[in-house]
Amino acid sequence: MKLSFYGGVHPNEHKELTCTKAVEPLRKAPAQVALAMSMHVGAPCAPVVKVGDQVTVGQKIAEVTGLGAPIHASVSGKVVAIEPRPYCGGGKVMAVVIENDFQNTFGSELTPHPDYEKLTTDEIINIVKEAGITGMGGAGFPTHVKISSGIGKVDTLIVNAAECEPYLTSDHRLMLEDGERIIKGLKILMKTFNLNKAYIGIEDNKPDAIEKMKSLADGGIEIVVCRTRYPQGAEKQLIQRITGREVPPGGLPAHVGCAVFNASTTAAVYDAVVEGKPLTQRIVTLTGGALAEPRNVLVPFGTPIEHLVEEAGGFKETPDRVLLGGPMMGIAAYDLSACTIKGNNGVLCMTKAEAAEHVENPTCIRCGRCVNVCPMHLTPVYMHLYAEKRRWDEAEGLHLMDCIECGSCNYICPARVPLVQSFRMAKFEIRTLAMKRKAEAEKEAKKA
Repeated sequence: MKLSFYGGVHPNEHKELTCTKAVEPLRKAPAQVALAMSMHVGAPCAPVVKVGDQVTVGQKIAEVTGLGAPIHASVSGKVVAIEPRPYCGGGKVMAVVIENDFQNTFGSELTPHPDYEKLTTDEIINIVKEAGITGMGGAGFPTHVKISSGIGKVDTLIVNAAECEPYLTSDHRLMLEDGERIIKGLKILMKTFNLNKAYIGIEDNKPDAIEKMKSLADGGIEIVVCRTRYPQGAEKQLIQRITGREVPPGGLPAHVGCAVFNASTTAAVYDAVVEGKPLTQRIVTLTGGALAEPRNVLVPFGTPIEHLVEEAGGFKETPDRVLLGGPMMGIAAYDLSACTIKGNNGVLCMTKAEAAEHVENPTCIRCGRCVNVCPMHLTPVYMHLYAEKRRWDEAEGLHLMDCIECGSCNYICPARVPLVQSFRMAKFEIRTLAMKRKAEAEKEAKKA
């Protein structure tokens, strides 16, 4: 390839389980949904409804309290509880629990704008904000903030349709079945940034999606076919693959004039602006060897994981683990009663044969393979050693905070050292230490 990125791996794809399965609605809607107040990067939302209220699909039920995006009811029915519930990311968070009346009554407060060309940039940004759109590739960053912070800085717009994570096919099916929404959503973003050129990056293991999107692309939109390689879907790697630009350590895409939006996020922009629909549901891939009937389904947010397992025919054998997301970056579900959020694009139920071999007391053998595959040019072997010794300053000095947690180092490690888990723990400790130091500095400044 003329343009590429450093490192990366080629894990088995396992996409054949669902890549030909058309997206279907749930056979049976959930009796209850529990909408977590934390569905995004930033502060949790505050409920604007109370127990006993009747709500409709698309009605705002929680408002932002800082960085974040509002949350809307995904089913119509009665609010029966506002209480802590099991969270897909671990622990419990406050949630608005709605008892489904199965009427699917729609009541969005957004106004459709079929002629979006007449809208101003600020009006589009406000619609995206009020629709509660966040990054749907898994990051969960509020989309309106990404847009507004990039105005005047971004000269290159990229849609991430790589879907490099093994097993997952939700974006693949979206392109095949609803590619027009992605194209129209991208045109809205192009207008917002005042750009006449944009790119859609798709890996070459999706030839049918490439053909479909090429047939739809026009008006300055270019489909870029990327050689399959993980983690091509990480925004910094996709930027380098498509433009040749490298985001500096600690930097953001806007620092090199780029903005990257997931394919599903882009389609959600179209839904909000043109059709007046807030974000209340998404395509989720139900897959893995432990499921009886792997499928792609359209899921209202707040649906329990156990309900989705039933939708896929239940377990045909006891799973070794259940992940929200793919095998490389997915988070283990500790409780199947936890409910889905905006960033959950897959539920992966892996058999013991599919899951990585567990090793008791793994010990690094200093082979250096993790260094060779790290797409961020980091040294995972030393980052892990410092994290193990709780030497946070030294770990941060090795740019540990630049780790994108892609799992390439975990995948390639012959000793099965839990590197990514180590880095996640170290990041938490480093952030906690930074906040403590800041508080102490402010305290000392007040004394002076």
